[in-house]
Amino acid sequence: MFFAMLRLKLIGSRPHATRGALAALSLLVALLPDALIAPAHAQSGTAPRVVTVDRIVAVINDEVITQFDLASRTKLAIAQLTRQGTSLPSNEVLERQVLERMIADRVQLQLARETGLRVDDAQLEKILTRIAGDNKMTLPEFRNAIERDGLPFSRFREDLRDEVLMTRLREREVDARIVVTESEIDNFLRNRSVQQGGDDELNLAHILVRVPEGASPEQLAERRARAEQALGQLKSGTDFAQVAASFSDAPDALKAGAMGARPLDRWPALFAEASKPLRVGEVSNVLRSPAGFHIIRVVDRRVGGTSVIVQQSRARHILIRVNELTSENDARNRLRGLKERIENGTPFGELARLHSDDGSAARGGELGWVLPGDTVPEFERAMSALKVNEVSDPIRTDFGMHLIQVVERRTEDLSVERQRLVARQAIRARKADEAYQEWVRQLRDRAFVNLRLEDR
Repeated sequence: MFFAMLRLKLIGSRPHATRGALAALSLLVALLPDALIAPAHAQSGTAPRVVTVDRIVAVINDEVITQFDLASRTKLAIAQLTRQGTSLPSNEVLERQVLERMIADRVQLQLARETGLRVDDAQLEKILTRIAGDNKMTLPEFRNAIERDGLPFSRFREDLRDEVLMTRLREREVDARIVVTESEIDNFLRNRSVQQGGDDELNLAHILVRVPEGASPEQLAERRARAEQALGQLKSGTDFAQVAASFSDAPDALKAGAMGARPLDRWPALFAEASKPLRVGEVSNVLRSPAGFHIIRVVDRRVGGTSVIVQQSRARHILIRVNELTSENDARNRLRGLKERIENGTPFGELARLHSDDGSAARGGELGWVLPGDTVPEFERAMSALKVNEVSDPIRTDFGMHLIQVVERRTEDLSVERQRLVARQAIRARKADEAYQEWVRQLRDRAFVNLRLEDR
């Protein structure tokens, strides 16, 4: 069911106020004198009885994860694995896997907040409305469906907020910094023209045994041995999903290691090359990358054609740059005023020429025909959601605040020259996936993490 899958994808932590209260309560109980913990002890002479309200299982920088948080996430992970038909690993192994995912999420959310990223209630409401619409429901109907599926809607909202926040953080810290050179495009197209299966679609699952930054030879040997142990279990017939849940350090460990399907040329070169001799259902040997040790499994293959069909949008925009003189709120309010004037009949191009801080202002904000991947992710996402002639709400990107209008759309079979743009997008996607895994690993390694799971 969609809601079950979405719920598990968007698992997040409890609201911070609740976490803080629980952590404080746990510490308070630990510090109370015996007379306050068990008053009856002083009167009856019986042994004191301490009732554990909650306890801290991990400290990440200046925040904590409590046993209650971990138990809630583990319960949902068990439900997910059960629906997948995956044999459950031991509770100890599963708890560790879930805790590591929570730590990875937490360090990303901390960085997002520290650097000023926010998802306000109005933005969240629009996203919820869009998700409900995608499922042909009103927002109240969607809320009822979520709660029938066993998840409080308030929890779902906060999980979704965290998921959107981490996505925006990735776009800013990783995706926006990917550079694709013309020589890389030349090599990509040259190799694609001489290789068979360049348009094939490959569906992979993987197991990742992560290697910490600056690992010692002993740590490398221990991590490789763990990967070899996982491979040994696979060769002995153990289900891939179960081994992934037990051994993998990747975020998709509890989803059978599934990475999904994508064109062959969008996979990291390491995975694409290792998959060549494998039939559907087969697994690779242990592979080494900067992130650690991998084992991949070919879930499916699909032979593609040679035609490249894409949707293009002819768009224009008005940009107000955010700086020491113009705050984000000031820019947003200015653009809201301009949008109101456009809706009342003032030509978009006229206002763009007068008010836009972009080089396109002289052309009335015209960007021409835009292909997927030509603009930054936030801009592309907002543009793709617009109907023809519709004007967006103010959109924030690293360049500032934008109003966007789509003037026209078309679907085109690209010529050889235009395929360079598709090649650029494919290279960006492949490099971004690799860079994101490495970035998360470095973020986790730099964080102060104190694990207390063994302190039973």
